[in-house]
Amino acid sequence: MASVRPFAALRPAPGAAPHVASVPYDVVSTEEARAMTRDNPLSFLRVTRSEVDFPPGADPYGDAIYAKARENLEEIKAAAPLVRESEPAVYFYRLKMGDHEQTGVAACFSVGEYDRDLIKKHEKTRRDKEDARTRHIVETRAQTGVVFLTYRASKQIDRLEAAACAGEPLFDLTAPDGVRHRIWKVTGGGAQAVVDAFAKVPALYIADGHHRAASAARAREALAGKSAEAEWFIAVAFPDNQMNILPYNRVVKDLKGQTPAAFLEALSGVAPVTKGTDTPTGRGRVSMYLSGAWHEIDLRGLAPDGGDPADALDVAVLEARVLRPLLGIEDVRTDKRIDFVGGIRGTGELVSRVDGGDAAVAFSMHPVTIDDLMTVSDTGGIMPPKSTWFEPKLRDGLLVHEI
Repeated sequence: MASVRPFAALRPAPGAAPHVASVPYDVVSTEEARAMTRDNPLSFLRVTRSEVDFPPGADPYGDAIYAKARENLEEIKAAAPLVRESEPAVYFYRLKMGDHEQTGVAACFSVGEYDRDLIKKHEKTRRDKEDARTRHIVETRAQTGVVFLTYRASKQIDRLEAAACAGEPLFDLTAPDGVRHRIWKVTGGGAQAVVDAFAKVPALYIADGHHRAASAARAREALAGKSAEAEWFIAVAFPDNQMNILPYNRVVKDLKGQTPAAFLEALSGVAPVTKGTDTPTGRGRVSMYLSGAWHEIDLRGLAPDGGDPADALDVAVLEARVLRPLLGIEDVRTDKRIDFVGGIRGTGELVSRVDGGDAAVAFSMHPVTIDDLMTVSDTGGIMPPKSTWFEPKLRDGLLVHEI
């Protein structure tokens, strides 16, 4: 079963929502966040990325940064204003990007179930990132980043969604990136019906937000005995049949001393390489941009037989057969020679990186599927870093869980 709990959200007054709502803290650089907040003092990035209020070069993990995050939260509470709900509620959160639409349930989910792997994971976390986000939660006494969950679709939850979303939404805004965000609030018996429906859901899966969830668990430990709310973390759970996964592409800064021709020859000894386009023609194939031209690498048949299903993913095969032996990338989690580009930025970003000299070669991946994610998670496996890029993204600041 999945435990879901209504909560009294801290949220903007409806008229302030377009100004408060911000991109998730971890999808923009400090420079990008600074540009987004320059003319918008209500942007929630001033809470989640409070280093924007400091000169360039300031230590983003210094004591002053966390104190500023707390100060900015209080300032935005008063100025927006932010309102704390008078009664617990669950919310239906609908995202629309182009022709794609998905609706999830925003509520609080159990940290205890996360600890016991009843909320399933597919990614390792980095301790330094956990440290930063845990301190942010403890210092602000708020979970300001929302975890992105998925579950196997339920007709009962679908019916509750249809009924709730037939009315007027609490929020209806279109973000600068063109994504429309609508949120409906459900209280009382309607909220209890959602809780009861989730009690029949066999498992929840983290799609995006492993560091947010891990940090919520660590914050609970830090606040032991001080906050019952710390036993829960805020998330939005979407049905699997509505999820939209884009590729997570790779760029490598150099060819480990090889000329492009020598690298291409070595690669051809590992897998068939043909002329290609910027998009792989299917699973098991990777598009590569090198020296101004696109090629396709056929990795089919190179995945290990049996064993961990994560090892059969294209990102894992590319790592095992190309990145490690030919380019010397021993650990993609820590090697500074490799970088990752979310699919929303398009393959033009890959061309720009290579042609501009920031990278020597780029790899355009075929996206994994939600079935891949669930299969790996069900077996207790771990997907390679940066395997999935989910779009559209939730906005921070619309629903906050104070602890």
